Amino acid sequence: MEATEKELKCLRCGSVLHYKPGTDHLVCQSCGTENQISSGPVLAIEEDFDAMITKLRSTAITDERSNEIVYKCPDCGAETSRPSSQTSALCPFCGTPQVESTSAQSKRLIPPKYVLPFHIDSRAANDHCRSWISSRWFAPSDLKDLARLDRLQGIYVPAWTFDTSTHSTYYGERGVAYYVTVERNGKRESERRMNWYPVAGQVAHKFDDVVVLASRSLPEKEAHALEPWDFKQLRAFDVAYLSGFRSEAYQVDLPEGFEKACSIMRPELERLARLSIGGDAQRIHSIQTSYSETTYKHLLVPLWISAYRYHGKIYRVLVNARTGEVQGHRPYSWIKITFAVLAGLLALWFILVFYEQSRYGESSYGMRGFSELVPALIEAVAHSL
Repeated sequence: MEATEKELKCLRCGSVLHYKPGTDHLVCQSCGTENQISSGPVLAIEEDFDAMITKLRSTAITDERSNEIVYKCPDCGAETSRPSSQTSALCPFCGTPQVESTSAQSKRLIPPKYVLPFHIDSRAANDHCRSWISSRWFAPSDLKDLARLDRLQGIYVPAWTFDTSTHSTYYGERGVAYYVTVERNGKRESERRMNWYPVAGQVAHKFDDVVVLASRSLPEKEAHALEPWDFKQLRAFDVAYLSGFRSEAYQVDLPEGFEKACSIMRPELERLARLSIGGDAQRIHSIQTSYSETTYKHLLVPLWISAYRYHGKIYRVLVNARTGEVQGHRPYSWIKITFAVLAGLLALWFILVFYEQSRYGESSYGMRGFSELVPALIEAVAHSL
């Protein structure tokens, strides 16, 4: 650790060097001196999943990061790590101040072997956030003016990636369509019906780099939507890339991470089963899947996180610090939603009236009823405003 701290000190003025996003440089925060990080993109080596599970069961000790302390936020529960010499900071997930206390604890972890460095800086991330907020049509009109994004923080989030070969056995039904002629309202129409036949079969597939963010502090839906990650730019783990940023200790361990990966793979397995069943429609009653040749990687991926307040409520925005993809929560304007729903009903009424007129020469909905509905909808929208 002492050697690492010396490497992160500027030789000219002694100040701390921070990693500069989008480069392989460390930059002095005082005099601007740049130091080259020697590592470049690497071809990541997959680790044997079953061998590691056996090792974890035989011993509780994997890797002691004694030079780091893990803090659990009392508000949102996020666990973040930082050097033991640093005694205070803000939680990057909710902005709550953290100080060293009895909640701080040392953790034994499977060490990350790779890191995906930051590519876009805080200014670019802020621009992406504001563009995202401005593009939310159903958000309140004053959101972009009132939302304060001055809490933007960079953090490395732990992740597992899994490669595995799957073999699935399915049971279901194949639907074959046929048509019959029926009479409705004195008119003969063709009606689609389905005959169902039991089927069973097998499908095989190989998955590559199924990503599971090993954090419980991030909403799963938004975090998953940040993909893809450009893993071709992975670097061998080097603390230099972490300088100036925070890193979170993983909260989802390796076995649970693979369980989450299986749930991510499930929709693709069902899609393959439906293709195998064929026919005009498919029903799947069960799928039993076995996994083999499973490997994993433990790495860190970069996020910019902003927690902003709007009318006293906290909302979180996540930015993929490689691609600029933005996901997050935002408030909704019920006025805009009401207007859109009423406008949609108005358009539907218009379509139904003119469809029946063009086909039958008259409409059961009635043009008079249509003309009476227009002012009623306008009045309802005006009332909601």
